[in-house]
Amino acid sequence: MSNEFSRIARYFAPLAGEEGRGLTDDAAVLRPPPGRELVLTVDQMLEGVHFLKDDAPGLVARKLLRRNLSDLAAMGAEPLGYLLTTALPAGVDDAWLAAFAKGLEQDQAAFGCKLFGGDSSSSLHGISLSATFVGHVAPGAALSRNGAKAGDGIWVTGTIGDAALGLQARLGKLADESGVLTRRSELPEPRLGLKLAGLVTAAMDVSDGLVQDLGHMCKGSGLNGTILASLVPASAAAAALGAAVLEERLTGGDDYELLLAVPPGRAGALKAACGDVPVTKIGMFQTGMGVHVIGDDGKEMRFSKPGWKHF
Repeated sequence: MSNEFSRIARYFAPLAGEEGRGLTDDAAVLRPPPGRELVLTVDQMLEGVHFLKDDAPGLVARKLLRRNLSDLAAMGAEPLGYLLTTALPAGVDDAWLAAFAKGLEQDQAAFGCKLFGGDSSSSLHGISLSATFVGHVAPGAALSRNGAKAGDGIWVTGTIGDAALGLQARLGKLADESGVLTRRSELPEPRLGLKLAGLVTAAMDVSDGLVQDLGHMCKGSGLNGTILASLVPASAAAAALGAAVLEERLTGGDDYELLLAVPPGRAGALKAACGDVPVTKIGMFQTGMGVHVIGDDGKEMRFSKPGWKHF
């Protein structure tokens, strides 16, 4: 079993950009791109909470990066790099670390980001990971979840609910013959690169469940949001499971799609900006407060839980 410093040198130093100084100093040195503003975000993943004990370490690494990249996407930012912290129990061996580092390397190449540095320590109770990402935007162009206006449409990218259903499949609670749902649970797709500045009035990613995250946007904007459940886009795999999984789709979380407030008349421009990423209008912001989800029968739906709770 290698020690802390040999692990860093073997598995993580090869991933570092020049800002990380070979991971031999106490901090990184970063020069921001000229004329850009920095955007910073941090996210953590805990074994048994955010990933399962037997999940492939490469997928765990990539999901850690992609959760953070999704936050940058929601701000309209481009990634530069990240700081990584790991707290690992004694049972984590070099094979796990090698696969974990390979996953980091794969997504660093895919998304154009580098490791700047971080910290490593031991853990008594499972694996604990976190990444702090640095991105950049044009001055004043960072998107916010708090700017929606009455009359704006409520739009989402992609499909909603696949990841929550995929987790249920991984726990053996439902069938996933195609594997699509499982894949969405293991490896989200951050919606980076969409040119949304000046086009949307508010944006955030859907991590804690559509209903709950829409509630955050409504609260921040001082508005009511009403959506039609029938309009919330479903993948073919999710649609095949029918109405029985609708509540889980709307509240389960881990989608990492974007939730957008779009003024009237901008649908065409939005679709053009999103290119191959599908976008769907599911409702509207109105005066008032709160979230209302209308079912097929025209009545407001009630949920046992609106979304993921951290405490």
